[in-house]
Amino acid sequence: MDLEKQPQQPLAPAVPPPAEVLDGDDIRASDADRDRIADILREAMAEGRLTADEHAERIDLVYRAKTVGELQPMVRDLPASSGPTVRPDSQPYVYGPESPDGPADNLVAVFSSATRKGRWRVGGRTNAFALFGSVEIDLTEALFGQRFTVINATSIFGSVDIRVPENISLRGNGTGVFGTFEVRTLESADPEAPVVVVNGYSVFGSVEARPKRGKFVADLQRRLRKHLGH
Repeated sequence: MDLEKQPQQPLAPAVPPPAEVLDGDDIRASDADRDRIADILREAMAEGRLTADEHAERIDLVYRAKTVGELQPMVRDLPASSGPTVRPDSQPYVYGPESPDGPADNLVAVFSSATRKGRWRVGGRTNAFALFGSVEIDLTEALFGQRFTVINATSIFGSVDIRVPENISLRGNGTGVFGTFEVRTLESADPEAPVVVVNGYSVFGSVEARPKRGKFVADLQRRLRKHLGH
């Protein structure tokens, strides 16, 4: 048979290639993606993992990033970027022995100011007194050595300002006389979370207690053991 005389078979129509599937790193970054990475960087700087210059440099790159892939290198060497995110309020709590009769911490501001913030261990009772002055109590980085913490706050022509993590329980009982007593009540979903109770009154002054956005009690067990040197 002479193959050269056979009619040429028509070529099959070309099938267009499937649409390209974008790799996850090529997806356009959203504002929420950038904010999440920025939060990790802020926490890393607070823990001393990044210097202020390193933090500023990375933050600038974060808000210039166009894709998710450009964001990942900014946190690749930081603990928070390895593995899935764990909800801060899912961490275990470990408390020391309850000691309600122990000595109270006292913060007094008379024509002055007094501040307690940063990494410190919260006692069972704290007395805050402001007379023509201001007292600031920031519990957002504190270590809770017991589940229940009571703050007795008195403000006369002054102010007592209390900030707590978002994932604890916050309760209050007090009065304002020609002044303000305001406690923004919280109830944690975790029954073992710390409970802060603010009692007191203000006269021509203010007592305010509320959560600080973006601050959580996280990994309390590890932090408490490290603080106690165990």
